[in-house]
Amino acid sequence: MEFPLIVSSPPVRSTDHRLRKESIIFHHSSAILFPSLVHPQFAGKCARIGRSRLLSTYATSDSVASMVTILRDGGSAALVMVGGYSLVRAFDSLTMRNVIEQSLSRKIVHVLSGLLFMASWPMFSSSSEARYFAALVPLLNSLRLIIYGLSIVTDESLIKSVTREGKSKELLRGPLYYVLVLLFSSLIFWRESPIGIILVAMMSGGDGFADILGRRYGSLKLPHNRKKSWIGSISMFIFGFIFSIMMLYYFSAFGYFHLDWRTVEKVVLVSLAATIVESLPISQVIDDNITVPITSMLAACLVFRN
Repeated sequence: MEFPLIVSSPPVRSTDHRLRKESIIFHHSSAILFPSLVHPQFAGKCARIGRSRLLSTYATSDSVASMVTILRDGGSAALVMVGGYSLVRAFDSLTMRNVIEQSLSRKIVHVLSGLLFMASWPMFSSSSEARYFAALVPLLNSLRLIIYGLSIVTDESLIKSVTREGKSKELLRGPLYYVLVLLFSSLIFWRESPIGIILVAMMSGGDGFADILGRRYGSLKLPHNRKKSWIGSISMFIFGFIFSIMMLYYFSAFGYFHLDWRTVEKVVLVSLAATIVESLPISQVIDDNITVPITSMLAACLVFRN
């Protein structure tokens, strides 16, 4: 005999029935007092207001960030400008008090100016416009050299501190080429490229020490250029290499690029090329502040192309 399958539910107690009823009444009341739906037009208006306020907040934040960046870069440029001016005046004062010779003072300024200018680059922000603020320093210096070189305004202390013979027209040659190279390097290469760093290091440190040591200990002259000495060329190679490596690792410490042991080999080749060109008897025609950075740039472009 078959029995029908019966599924029984537990009996509903009176308390359960009362709770269910009260729950239904509560939900009905809350729907009346606190409606979960609003008018579609009102909801859309609220959404638009929220989006506009959010966009306004973002715009305000961007404006504040841009202002902070401009203030940082402008302040850094002003600080570097004051530092460069103070450097020249300090060594000019030492020369006037006969603490150091004028030729030595000039070359120390030659060495320090480019290296310290590069060392200041991490002070500037990470914005794409930061290089233009940094470039203001050599740009203003180049304009100053042109004004004094053309004798529009005279400054005897400046002329004596950065020229060989104390003539104002000399400002339009070596010193002007020097700051133009700094301007070019900061605008074109900036701190993300080892090429600009190497060419400035070779021009400032390498060529600077070649002249300092060559004048003092350069009795043994080069066979192909009697105005240059062996000690000067050796100093050019050694100090150009040392300052290039130092500045490269300085910038790599800030994370601007990655270096490995092959970098040393590449810098050796660049230093050798710059030293050979610096030793050639062409300095009477083309200034070393042109030949050395151009050679360094071309050689660095070749060895760092990969």
